[in-house]
Amino acid sequence: MQPVIKNMWYFWQELTELCRNKGKNLGTCRKLVRNLLSKVEILKTSPFSPLKTLERSLTNWIDAIAYMFRYYRSNWIVEGFHRKMKLIQRRAYGFRNFENYRLRVKILCG
Repeated sequence: MQPVIKNMWYFWQELTELCRNKGKNLGTCRKLVRNLLSKVEILKTSPFSPLKTLERSLTNWIDAIAYMFRYYRSNWIVEGFHRKMKLIQRRAYGFRNFENYRLRVKILCG
């Protein structure tokens, strides 16, 4: 394996492991954010355009990633309900009565 590709692969693995940390205490979060910021600085100096794009994306989402380190909350429940509601609409091709739609949503989601 080429040394450059090997180094990029290891860097990617470190970044992936860093982003898998969730629900940590405040002291650990500070260390994780410092580590993430150092990784972003490394990406800024990269000559490869995809890595610079990754750097811009991480910079834009840095607050959300830092929040993820501290709090392990997600909106997966709400997303699941929305998916069920869309499925009901797709199956019904429109209800004549909104009350029927509301009842079906209550039955399947509640």
